[in-house]
Parts: sequence; C-alpha cells; structure tokens
Amino acid sequence: MPKTNIGKFFEDYKIGMLLKHAVPRTLTVGDSAVYKALYSSRFAIYSSDRFALDCGLGSSPIEELLVFHIIFGKSVSDISYNAIANLGYANCRFLKTVYPGDTLTAESEVIGLKENSNLNSGILYVRTRGTNQEGETVLDFIRWVMIKKRSNESKLDDPVIPAIKENVSPEELIVPAGLKFDKNYDFLAAGENFTSRDYVVGELIDHFDAITVDESEHLAATRLWQNNAKVHFDTTIRRDGKRLVYGGHVISMVRSMSFNGLANAQMVVGVNSGSHVNPTFAGDTIKCWSQILGIFETKVQGVALLRLRSVAYKGEQEIGKVFDARGHYFPNILLDLDYWVLIPS
Repeated sequence: MPKTNIGKFFEDYKIGMLLKHAVPRTLTVGDSAVYKALYSSRFAIYSSDRFALDCGLGSSPIEELLVFHIIFGKSVSDISYNAIANLGYANCRFLKTVYPGDTLTAESEVIGLKENSNLNSGILYVRTRGTNQEGETVLDFIRWVMIKKRSNESKLDDPVIPAIKENVSPEELIVPAGLKFDKNYDFLAAGENFTSRDYVVGELIDHFDAITVDESEHLAATRLWQNNAKVHFDTTIRRDGKRLVYGGHVISMVRSMSFNGLANAQMVVGVNSGSHVNPTFAGDTIKCWSQILGIFETKVQGVALLRLRSVAYKGEQEIGKVFDARGHYFPNILLDLDYWVLIPS
C-alpha cells in the first residue's frame, strides 16, 4: 500500500465532500514576533499588551491575517497541493479573537466545481472553517482555486457554481468581546490621530511605501504557515521556471503598508472579496493604495467600521485606476482586496 500522498486532482472532488485537515497548530508569541519580522506590522493592538488592555482585551491578540494564513495553510494538502493558482476569497469573517496559546484546526466543504474550457483543469470552490481548542469557530471563508485534472479525457457532467454574496454586511461582523475605543485609547501610541470621522467615502490614500519581494522571505513565510503548495516551491511546475509567491504573503504586505494613513485601523474583522489578478514573483516591488468604501457605526460605543479597498501593484500606476478601456485589470495590478476594519469613532 502506498505510504505517500500525491494530492487530489479536480476529478477527486464531489459537491458536499467534507475534508478535515491535518495537523493542529498552537500559536505562540513567537509566531506573532515572526509575523512582525516578515511584514513590519506596526498596529499597536498587536504590539503592546498595555495598549490591548486599554482597549478592553486581555492581552495582545494574534493578528487576524496570521490566523488566516494558518487556517489556509492547513487546507493546502487537501485543496490546493496540485493547484495552478489560488484565484480569490470571499465572505471571510473573523468570528472570535485568537490569543497566544490557542490551538487551531481546520476543515473545508466542497461547494462548487466548474471545468475549464481547456479540459486540463477546473475551478474548485470550498468553504473553509477554522476552530479553536474549544471547538469555537474563529474564521470562516470561501475560496476558489484552479486545480489540475488527472486526465483530459474526464468530463464533469454537472458543473456547480455557488452563489457567493457580494459582500459581508456590517451586521454580520463581530466586534471582539470586550473591545472598546474610549478615553483610554492612546492615539500617540497608535501612531496617528485619525478616527472614522476623519475619512470620507471615496477618499483615496496613497500609502507611499514600497516593498521588494524577497525570495527567501516569501519561502520562509509559506513554510511557517505550513503551506506546501507545489507552485510556491518547485520551479519546474511553471513553464517560466518561476516560483509563484503565495498570495497571502502579498495581502499581509499590503496590510502592513496601509499603516501609513490607516494606523488606527486596529483589527480586521472581515474580507468581502480578494482577487490575485496577476501573479507575483520574487523581485517584484509592490506598492499599494486604499480607498474608503464605507463608514459604519457598530453597537459598541466608540468603535466604527471602515470598509476598505486596498490595491497592490508593481511599476507605475495612477492611484485609483485598476481597469483598462476594455474593463480588464491592468497587467501590473497584483491584488484587489475589499475588507472591513475596526477603528475609533
């Protein structure tokens, strides 16, 4: 009996299939430190226990995107080990705050399958759920990925494309238990004085900073999240001989760069949609800008929601522009991310 696993191919998935992913992961302050080392994350609530306590939390939590990477990484062996590309995310909600010492596990349900016209691959849609040691859901999201077929001769009789909501509504988002942004909120420590009242819908923010993707850093990050997708490590997978940078690495780079102009956007609570519209490779220099899509009050006094669109690109690009005259993304646009953050009101 074979002892090794070559991964699943498009034909191996069936609608309703439930995949429980291997290897639980206990997160520590060391994971938080490494995350900061990789992305230079400076948001105060994740950097200072004192700041987090003043905001009503027991200590500095684990950054939500680090939680996302860990849960995503768990799913790779069963979902995207043989992926050609991870295409996008939607309806992501962070439902419970994760702290050092929490142990995370993950499972995914197949919710959609669509064969590509080239007949050598297909699109797989899954809903992935991450839980803590108490069985509480900490994260829930949908993603879709292009998967190789085992044989071009196989046919999918009944394609299913799931109905995916355009965005997560403000009412569906969870403000972490105990969180408050009141008179104890230290704007000096946070790095900026801006509250939700200082932003307007439609406003564009150029984050100015740029980061060149380093081969060793994106490989280290992908290994740390235990993401073993072949395209991130094996240079023979692609015809151009390049290793594809894990898209989540780009998301975290963008979140880190957004500090300049959004330093008080302390916590990510949801992702409406995220698309890796063009591939990222080592050596690419990434820049980003954000646009304010919405401003909402929550039921928690002093805590507001910002809906943001953050776009990563390389080279030169006019801020606020992503589509050409034909309505296609410009080839230097790398990431288009629509998400929710919490900010003092």
